[in-house]
Amino acid sequence: MIEFKLPDVGEGMHEGEIIQWLIKEGDAVKQDQPIVEVQTDKVNAELTAPITGVVKNILFSAGDTVEVGTTIFTIQEANEMSLTEAVSDESDNSPEQCGEEKRTDRLPSQWQFEAGRALATPFVRQMARELKVDIQQVKGTGPAGRIIESDLQQFVETNLVLRENHNHVNDKILRKRDTIKIANQAKSAEVEPEERILLKGIRKKIAEHMVKSVSAIPHVTHVEELEMDALNELRDQLKAYSEDKEIKLTFLPFFVKAIVIALKEFQTINASIDEKTNEIILKHYYHIGIATNTNEGLIVPVIKHADQKTIFQLADEIRQLATEAREGKLRLEQITGSTFTISNVGPIGGMHATPIINYPEAAILALHKMEPRMVVRDMEGVIRLMMNMSLSFDHRLIDGVTAVQFTNRVKELLENPIRLVVEMR
Repeated sequence: MIEFKLPDVGEGMHEGEIIQWLIKEGDAVKQDQPIVEVQTDKVNAELTAPITGVVKNILFSAGDTVEVGTTIFTIQEANEMSLTEAVSDESDNSPEQCGEEKRTDRLPSQWQFEAGRALATPFVRQMARELKVDIQQVKGTGPAGRIIESDLQQFVETNLVLRENHNHVNDKILRKRDTIKIANQAKSAEVEPEERILLKGIRKKIAEHMVKSVSAIPHVTHVEELEMDALNELRDQLKAYSEDKEIKLTFLPFFVKAIVIALKEFQTINASIDEKTNEIILKHYYHIGIATNTNEGLIVPVIKHADQKTIFQLADEIRQLATEAREGKLRLEQITGSTFTISNVGPIGGMHATPIINYPEAAILALHKMEPRMVVRDMEGVIRLMMNMSLSFDHRLIDGVTAVQFTNRVKELLENPIRLVVEMR
């Protein structure tokens, strides 16, 4: 019998959340067959069978959070016991089968147990115990029939009505009913309406990452404005060509190119600090992270070797990565290794911000909304298409002067896109 322990499938992960089991107890599986889907920091990973054999015990349910190194299932090698023998053994031990012909189509007893066991998270099971509710009687409406909190609330509410009609109201259940927002909680003068959501999964990892970044890096933010008319005109000229290639051309690829050129000139901005060795690491490769909003939280897919790709290649890769991020299909190598991050919040608005650096990088650039503004040119007021950008940087590595010089260089290239094209490598 082999115990399968949750491995570290990320970069130093400590725990993972079980998303779904792809097999059942008693299933015969082949080596490298997917067994369970686990959510790591920001990606979903399928764990496979280490050997060919029969799955004996599944020790955790979907929704459980498990520490690395914990046994999550056991598997028996095929040469020890075949699936047919496993089924036959279960039939032999069954009293009603004595004296009768053995049936190989009979499910093992552990399958029968799992089939009748309510599917619910530990949080919901705990709530059911506190309410003295038999969770087996509750009908689940979640994925795969899982019992969710609202199912438990509905069950309690329905049974409370029946009990009140018979004057058998349980005071403890009434108090718990208020806690989980049942029966006019919003009207209660003593209990204000609120909802508690377990901090877990990607949102938990984002929270931990942000705390580490802010606590370890002294952040400073510099804001600059750009005149976008010339770049807007160039993009319009290239639209027909990009449409022929079935590529949606946005402003972001131009920013990536301008930033890479500036990073090569200001190397400390494309660097990090190794706090264990007390060394500055200057990186001579340019992996640009693109912060992407998804239903699961903020994810940063990475464009590797951005300096070696054309504007159209960057546009196509940015689109593909954003799509895979929103669909939860990114692989671990697609979200690691960035050296500088761009956060494009312009489509949803905002004038400026103080973006948090993607640790252990040295800087992050936020792009804001583009809009016509009145500006002064040659001592006259004119209307130009303007955009702000906010650079947060690690003040241990980067001085204020360097940060301003860097944004000035990016500004110069984007306001004069012909120069940007000439200086591309």
